[in-house]
Amino acid sequence: MKKAIAASFLVVCIALAVCAAGCKGKQGTEGRAEQPADPAAAAAGEAAAPAEEKKAEAEPSAAPNPQVVISTSMGDIKLELFADKAPVTVKNFLSYADKGTYDGTIFHRVMMGFMIQGGGMEPGLKEKQTDPPIKNEARSDLSNVRGTIAMARTDVVDSATSQFFINQVDNTKLDHKDNTVFGFGYCVFGKVLEGMDVVDDIASVATTTMGPFENVPKDDVRIKSVKRVEPPPPPAS
Repeated sequence: MKKAIAASFLVVCIALAVCAAGCKGKQGTEGRAEQPADPAAAAAGEAAAPAEEKKAEAEPSAAPNPQVVISTSMGDIKLELFADKAPVTVKNFLSYADKGTYDGTIFHRVMMGFMIQGGGMEPGLKEKQTDPPIKNEARSDLSNVRGTIAMARTDVVDSATSQFFINQVDNTKLDHKDNTVFGFGYCVFGKVLEGMDVVDDIASVATTTMGPFENVPKDDVRIKSVKRVEPPPPPAS
């Protein structure tokens, strides 16, 4: 009887020892499973993070502002358009340019010591058809200084369509001051890069009055075309 009890006790001890060893092995496996299975993959993952950061740093910056050339009967005027600051206005202007709306129009109002205005009249002061008016994007950091191009409009703030003017002198009185009808100002959307001498020449032509229109050049100053040109590449870093 004592031998049977001893044998049974020995079997139970062996079983407990096997169970303990198995449980310990399982716990160890689960512990290892929380770590990356492949140390090489872990190293690759760590190396990928800086590589991705470098890739992000290497991505090109925003596209440069578009440029156009206004070809006139008195010479060319090259401009940069501020798509980054007046996107609606630039899109509107380029739409007219791309459709050829400006081709064959005239500078119908020119004033020495002020500005030259065009983009909406054909010879004989025949008004061009236009698209609907756009939102006035005038802002205080876009000033009507010499050499800037801005949208012409009526007394209604959001009434600009196709007509524009180039400031021949600083006309800061036309700048945005507040959101009232009289203080909203005229939206500057670009600047002359080349051809200010052409602007000055146009501003100096002899003018007359034709019906209700004053400061009309006696001899037409024609806009032959307004075409996009490729901006120069950014400087190498």
